[in-house]
Amino acid sequence: MNGSRIAAVGHYQPARVLTNKDLADMVDTSDEWITSRVGIRTRHIAGPDEPVDELAGHAAAKALASAGLGPEAIDLVVVATSTAVDRSPNMAARVAHRLSIPNPAAMDVNVVCAGFTHALATADHAVRAGAATRALVIGADKMSEVTDWTDRTTCVLVGDGAGAAVVEAAEEPGIGPVLWGSVPEMGNAVRIEGTPPRFAQEGQSVYRWATTKLPPIARAACEKAGLTPADLAAVVLHQANLRIIEPLAMKIGAVNAVVARDVVDSGNTSAASIPLAFSKLVERGEITSGDPVLLFGFGGNLSYAGQVVRCP
Repeated sequence: MNGSRIAAVGHYQPARVLTNKDLADMVDTSDEWITSRVGIRTRHIAGPDEPVDELAGHAAAKALASAGLGPEAIDLVVVATSTAVDRSPNMAARVAHRLSIPNPAAMDVNVVCAGFTHALATADHAVRAGAATRALVIGADKMSEVTDWTDRTTCVLVGDGAGAAVVEAAEEPGIGPVLWGSVPEMGNAVRIEGTPPRFAQEGQSVYRWATTKLPPIARAACEKAGLTPADLAAVVLHQANLRIIEPLAMKIGAVNAVVARDVVDSGNTSAASIPLAFSKLVERGEITSGDPVLLFGFGGNLSYAGQVVRCP
């Protein structure tokens, strides 16, 4: 086998929906203020009895079912998350246990909002190197648990959820080379720290970095896959803020692509945002099998990672 491909995807969101009107009853804000600044209208919030591994497990089970596979087919589980409560067992091991996956390599990846694209690259490398035959790659975060719900600058942004992909060996590569990196000297621009941990960010710094520095990097990710942005059928960026997604997509130059805007309905779900939005595009039939799709994550550390994949 010369590469790997995404065989199937799946996603999951908690049942509870928090609207902008609900938030206006909690903090000094309004629907108009939120939509005009970040474009978010609703977000899904997990309850206290819904841990991150449960969200991840539901999304992963859906991806496995879509691929027509049982848990025994998986020998690597990689979970991207920055909201794990415990240090051990890690989230990947908890998910493997939930799904009864026998004897997998199980690892977590904490690259915050760029976590899923880092995890996907890690699985792709493992499969291509022969260290794994079939991997389950999951992005899952419970941002509501690390949010100060009295801070209107951050609580309006976040949501909870999970997305997953089954990655398997393929004769024709369906996952392009990753382009990844970071700007560690600006790492404090996005933070989840303290006791208890709380999410905070320097919004203007992140906005300027994302809209000015990232477009050429995203275009370079396309070039590594042997494509131009005009060849893309879809662009799935980290769902941070509609005011970042739309100008970034425009500057990339993907003039023929569907641009994922799941942030409007789901908020910023951190590592879950890309697989969640990608799975919804697939489920709705907005992209079809074989279509080239740019996945591009960015955020905490300030890290970034992007690759072109073929739609399952």
